[in-house]
Amino acid sequence: MNTAEFQQYVSEFSKIKGFDTSTIEQRTLYLMTEVGELAKEVLSVSFQPDAEKQENLGHEMYDVVWNIFDLANKLGIDLEQAFRSKMEINDKRTWS
Repeated sequence: MNTAEFQQYVSEFSKIKGFDTSTIEQRTLYLMTEVGELAKEVLSVSFQPDAEKQENLGHEMYDVVWNIFDLANKLGIDLEQAFRSKMEINDKRTWS
């Protein structure tokens, strides 16, 4: 699944599950909650790595990405285009 397909999937899933009624502010807070859960899983894996914790880590990463895509949909942002544009900027950028 590519970026555009995933963004469309998130849009459709959000409508089916009733998540499309959340505000931009609410979705941002959901995103922040998921980032916190991701941080908790990273900490857990860093102390005792195992297959189950690794799988949970992947699930939390998915939740973060899903919320970013849902937020982009609410804001009318085409993430595939945004990615291409930012990649062009980064190609010319230097970091020191």
